[in-house]
Amino acid sequence: MSDSQKKSWWIHRRHALRAAGSCIVLPLLECMQSSEAKALEDAAKHPKRSVFIYIPNGVNTLDYQITRPGKDYQFSRTLSPLEKHRAVITPISGLHHPGGLGHHHNCQKIWLTGGKLGPSDRNTISVDQRMAQVTAPHTRFHSLEISNKGESLAWTADGIRLPSMSRCRNVFSHLFEEPKNGTEAQRRMLRRKGSVLDANLEEVRSLERKLGGADKGRLTQYLSAVRETEIRTRRADSWLDVPRPEIAAVDRDRTNRDVPQSQAGEYFRTMYDLIVLAFQTDATRVATFSSGIEGQGIPIPELGITQTRHALSHHNGDPGHMEKLTQSDTFAVEQFSYFLSRLAETNDLDGNPLLNTTMALFGSGMAYGHSHGNANLPLVLAGGSSLGLRHGQHLDFNQGHFDGYDLENHRGHYQLCSRPANPEAHMSNLLLMMAQKMDVEIEHFGDSNNSLDLSN
Repeated sequence: MSDSQKKSWWIHRRHALRAAGSCIVLPLLECMQSSEAKALEDAAKHPKRSVFIYIPNGVNTLDYQITRPGKDYQFSRTLSPLEKHRAVITPISGLHHPGGLGHHHNCQKIWLTGGKLGPSDRNTISVDQRMAQVTAPHTRFHSLEISNKGESLAWTADGIRLPSMSRCRNVFSHLFEEPKNGTEAQRRMLRRKGSVLDANLEEVRSLERKLGGADKGRLTQYLSAVRETEIRTRRADSWLDVPRPEIAAVDRDRTNRDVPQSQAGEYFRTMYDLIVLAFQTDATRVATFSSGIEGQGIPIPELGITQTRHALSHHNGDPGHMEKLTQSDTFAVEQFSYFLSRLAETNDLDGNPLLNTTMALFGSGMAYGHSHGNANLPLVLAGGSSLGLRHGQHLDFNQGHFDGYDLENHRGHYQLCSRPANPEAHMSNLLLMMAQKMDVEIEHFGDSNNSLDLSN
């Protein structure tokens, strides 16, 4: 964007904030600013962002695992495409979700929630949605959910999975094109939705006095979900009069197209470009991208891989299948490396490299696919230096709890990926830290028992 486009966009954002119900409009004169307005403007001008990227069915952990902790670690074969980003990434070993152990493919459901899995359990809010509660007042879109198979990583406070988009063209249209039926038609639809919500609230409140304690708890959870929907609807209405940002021709050509998933590399890179563009224009500050669901995972024809990741993960020790799984893993890491490069070379509206203001978590809820091992999860955290993160080390929570990595002893290493060496090393501790860096005022998240520190 040019300087004039940035100025115009900022003025439009001021009008949107006023229409969204902010009690103090962001003024143009410094001397007129109140402390509340300054805080709101600071959040708008200096945004913090997070993105979560999922790969299904774990990895070939024998080729993935980094064996040396600390700053002097050597990249494994699978993670070698990230070597050029060494200063801005932290590979993490040894974390797990206690609620995911033994639940196989369902691990994807709680990757960002740290919830429990069972016949009587209901999922909880995902960390991206907790972040979005803080960032959404400043952006057109609450959050962005992408998944190649339509099952997003995002869950509401009521334990409902949010819908996602799978086609590149649809993501671009959603972010940057005006409603096809016109603004007024969109406004009428949103206000009808608001009226329905109001009617539901009135009916539910009339029942509240008649309910017992357990039912009141469930009702409170339901009302929270309805209120959240109501807030989103009102915000969407307020943004209808704010023009979408102008997109440079090169970015439009790069992203406004349909790429079949059979062209896996082009598909993933285009989705990554769309996330970069969404962050660059401040359309949203929170995104999730599931590159496959457990039990599937797309083939990669350009590498001669016709099997799904699920099929390759059940390799039964076959060297050919294990080699293809490593190639598939490395391919996914290469796409993530591309994404980090794009974030590093792209500035936000305030002129800062997006990588500095964005935390990107890449990984899986499974480590060893053949026996569905859900411990020692493969995770890489990147970016976020402006949020206080310091990288350049392998953060290994297995250390001090086992006798060291022995990748020649396949059975022993696979056991490490099925049963946590360090039972206290919860992945929710990482999610809690990320939420706190995004100014979410919480002391616990999911099943957290601590908060990680990557500020040193």
